[in-house]
This record gives sequence, C-alpha cells and structure tokens, in this order.
Amino acid sequence: EGLTSSPYSLYGLGVINQTSIGFTNGLGFTGIGIKTDSQINNLNAANYALIPQNSFYYDIGLKGEYNSYSNSTEDESKTTFNFSNLAVAFRVAKGLGVGISMVPYSDVGYYLVGLETNIEGSNETFESNVSGVGGLSDLRVNIGYAVLDNLRFGLSTSFLFGSIEEEESFVISQSALSSVEETNYSGIRMGLGMQFDITDNITIGSTIQLPTSLEGNVKRSVVKYLDGSEITVEDDDSSSTDDFDMPLEVGIGFSAKFMESLTVSGDYKKNYWSETGQEENLGTYEDQDIYSIGLEYIKDPKSYKYGQRIRYRAGFNYDNGYLAINGTKVDGYNITAGIGLPIGVGLRSMLNLSYSYGSKGQIQNVLVKENYHMLTLNLSLADLWFQKRKIN
Repeated sequence: EGLTSSPYSLYGLGVINQTSIGFTNGLGFTGIGIKTDSQINNLNAANYALIPQNSFYYDIGLKGEYNSYSNSTEDESKTTFNFSNLAVAFRVAKGLGVGISMVPYSDVGYYLVGLETNIEGSNETFESNVSGVGGLSDLRVNIGYAVLDNLRFGLSTSFLFGSIEEEESFVISQSALSSVEETNYSGIRMGLGMQFDITDNITIGSTIQLPTSLEGNVKRSVVKYLDGSEITVEDDDSSSTDDFDMPLEVGIGFSAKFMESLTVSGDYKKNYWSETGQEENLGTYEDQDIYSIGLEYIKDPKSYKYGQRIRYRAGFNYDNGYLAINGTKVDGYNITAGIGLPIGVGLRSMLNLSYSYGSKGQIQNVLVKENYHMLTLNLSLADLWFQKRKIN
C-alpha cells in the first residue's frame, strides 16, 4: 500500500513530506523560529537546548490523507492512512538537549494506466501500465546547546534510507512483459540550526541542511508471459545506479508573542535543486521556495479551567515546487488548522490534532491537478524523571 497516492510521487524520491512532529502541523508547518520548552520542535535542532531539567518528551503521530485528482478527461480519489512519526527528547546537562526522531522523508505511490508508446521504426503503438510504491525515511539525531541564555545552536545528523519499487507491464499481441525495478537508497546528511531571542517574546532562527548524495542500488527483473507460461528474461542480483543528489537547503524563521496569548510564526526556505544538475526524463529540477505563516492562540496557559488551556492553531504554506514539466513548475499550497488539547493537569502533555487542505499542479498537457485533505493526530507526552517525592 503506497504511503501517498500522488501522481507527482513519480519523480525523484517521491513527494517530499512537509509534516513534522506535534504542534507545528497546525501552524502551516512553521517552526524554525519557534521557541518552546514544553514540547518537541523538530524543525530546528537548536530548540532542543531548552528541554527542562528531569524532563523526557515523546511524540507518536498518525496521518490520514484523502486525495482527489483530475485531468482534462477524468477524476479519481484515494484514501491512505499511515504512521507519521516517532520521537523522543531529553536533557543531558544544563543547556544541552538531545532528540531522536523518525519521520517519513518522501512518499511514493502512483499507478498510471494506458501510457501509449511508439514502437521504433513503425507507426504502431503499445500500451503500458506503470506503478510505484515506497519512499524514504529520515532517522535523525538532534543536539541543541545554549551558548548564552538567549542564543542556541543545533546540530542534526540524518540517516536517510528506503526503497522505491517500480513495475511496468505491457501487452503486445499474444504476449505480456513485466519489468520490476527496486531501488534502495541510503545516505547521511548533516544540518545546523540557530535560535536567537531578541526579547523574551521575539525569536529568530535559521537552519541549513548540507547537500549530500544518496547511494543507489537497483535490482531488476523482467518476466515474459507467453501463452500462459512464465519465462524469466532477466534477473539481476543488483547493481549500483546513479547517486541521487540532495540539495543545499537553507531556512530562516521568526516567532513573536503578543499579550501572552497569541503567537505569530513565519518561515522561508530555499532548496537549491538546480545545483544538483540532475535530469528527469519528464521534467527538470529547479530551485524551490517555500513560504509559511502560522498563528497560535491560547487564552491562559496557566489557568485551572480546561477550556482556557486549549491551543487553537491556523496556518498557510505556499511551495513553488522543485519540478518543472514542459517549463511549468508544479507548485502547491496548504491551508492548515489545528487544536492542542491538554492531557492531565500539567502544562506539557498534549493531544495535537491538525487538518490541512492542499492543492498542487494544474490541468494542462500531462499535468494533473491534485487536491488533498490531510488529518494528523499526535500524542505529545511529557514525563518527569528522577524527582524525589516529598512526604508530608
């Protein structure tokens, strides 16, 4: 079962996943400049420096998606459910925090029926069906260190790994041919982060993900069906394929708090895909810009009344895309809304729910317009460790 069902997952490593951990999903996926000491902010490693003494955080997430596609002739839809993340974070020493997270990096899940191809040297064509499933995971270790009370730095190491399986089958007169290609990718990617508190209520942040190459290894098999019997034409053990180059990614962000109850956050990210010099037979890689803004409102975080401790979130995200097909970039946007429901009496355990509506692509030539509704559910829990109980 594909983790996504987007036709755009046909390219490269698939659809790059924007969702993160916990509360940021409701805030238009902003977080580079968000300062929090009560939950995990996985979008900037520097924030891990703020984990309080004796605290241990964990976050488990689920994601459901309903996609509908249309091109100039037809519409279809699909629903997928999936695990979205697993994360833990804890403090090591004063001003030093560590986190380990596992998040999907990209998703592949497509099925294209009836692609027509010309037979070389003749006017005849044959039809083929192509499908793909798989994706990459990002296992990341984050370290955050506070140099000063208002200045934090972060270091992240990502281990990216996963496989993408593509199957192509076609029928010519009485015989059928099916080829399966499974590509495994793996590689390590380093990242840096910084957060600076201009005042108690205003924070700016920046992140950088360094370029890297993912090593590819491909297994191919081709099977021919003739009069109901199966003949293996080719069955490679495995061979290396071209590395997949990941771009330099830079991001800046801010957050500002007003009257203790309203927080505004904004991020800008640039991913230098064109520098990777990669080619796709269906399109070209181009530099990508992502703009996002988020709002969070909480009436009174310290109130005894449950209703006043609920967090309300909204956001918007625009991504101009990294893939151009026939010179047209495939862009997209997301509108997000979310709610944080406190669990228990403490300030820090939350049930985070978010909804996002998005759209990408447009109907023109081969392009498909895709609309999707996505729900994420995150259980964000905080434990206190090593505290001696006082006996009256």
